[in-house]
Amino acid sequence: MCRHGTLPPARNRTWLRFPQLALRRRLGALSCMSRPALRLRSWPVSFLLYLLSASALKPLAKVGWRPASRVALYKSIPTRLLSRAWGRLNQVELPTWLRKPILSLYIWTFNVNMQEAAVEDLHQYRNLGEFFRRRLKPQVRPVCTSHPLISPADGRILHFGRVRNCEVEQVKGVTYSLESFLGPYTWKALPKSEDESTTFRDLLVTKPGNDLYHCVVYLAPGDYHCFHSPTDWRVEHRRHFPGSLLSVSPGVARWVKELFCHNERVALTGRWAHGFFSLTAVGATNVGSIRVYFDQDLHTNAPRYNKGSFNDRSYVVVGDQRAQGDANTVISGRGGVITEEGGVALQKGEALGEFNLGSTIVLLFEAPDDFSFDLRAGQRIRYGEALGSL
Repeated sequence: MCRHGTLPPARNRTWLRFPQLALRRRLGALSCMSRPALRLRSWPVSFLLYLLSASALKPLAKVGWRPASRVALYKSIPTRLLSRAWGRLNQVELPTWLRKPILSLYIWTFNVNMQEAAVEDLHQYRNLGEFFRRRLKPQVRPVCTSHPLISPADGRILHFGRVRNCEVEQVKGVTYSLESFLGPYTWKALPKSEDESTTFRDLLVTKPGNDLYHCVVYLAPGDYHCFHSPTDWRVEHRRHFPGSLLSVSPGVARWVKELFCHNERVALTGRWAHGFFSLTAVGATNVGSIRVYFDQDLHTNAPRYNKGSFNDRSYVVVGDQRAQGDANTVISGRGGVITEEGGVALQKGEALGEFNLGSTIVLLFEAPDDFSFDLRAGQRIRYGEALGSL
């Protein structure tokens, strides 16, 4: 500044803009490099992006970093490798004297309410994994009995509503394909139809007068990490999609299109009283471990996978399989009972599975046209609270 407190003329202020211009050129040059060179040069920034939240990186957009460059750089992060390393770190037993300081820091950072935990004494948690998967006191999450559909987990409502044109919103204004998310309709025989214009949505809606609805619940790192059955229903099929483990935070979901289709996920499909019903657990950064209690054969975040692949398993027992005890139809572990009608019967509120840290649950279901959500976007919700009514 000049002696009288005023800025120098514009021609003398070129040096003030130099750092901004230099940073803009360096970031813009990343998109012009070859893929191997881009990966090597971008890893330091990638790890910075891995450690910082999306909101902390917003200033980079102000200096000319194009959204496409941000997405490409973010996808280059080895999130699966880092998540497996994080998972192993979580299983390392902590010395008794160190448990309270480390867990207290996590509680303070993510605003965890330990008064709801079944075990409040921090010294009882041998490692971080046990703390992440902590159970709640039974009385703190009463299950709503007056509504047919409840929240499967603690979290925040990202989006909800009817499915239009086979597109589902992950956040406002950003959509993903219904078929890309659930995969091809091969878990059941295709209905006989002479109409070639039948859409993927039409295949899921089985009853006249019904419509297809969706609801997305985001679990933050400080939330209760188990998820429960949102209604009385029968799980007939499981589809596991290996994939990336990008963050599913609302900030990232706004600028990564089809984020839920890129990430590893486990889709459970079946039927409830009103037709088709599905619950999909979507993995995220540091959440490569998705566990379904009644399916011990499910293994997520494997070191290698084929992009675009998926693994199917049917819980419907047909013919002589039940009598022979076919290995592909035996359900083991906690919860879930195979019924004579086929599928695993789950009751509303029954423990269904757990995440390693925090992620997202996506519900897609068929319901009568007069079904209405009792929600608002962005609201906090707890497991057991009503989602909608008929």
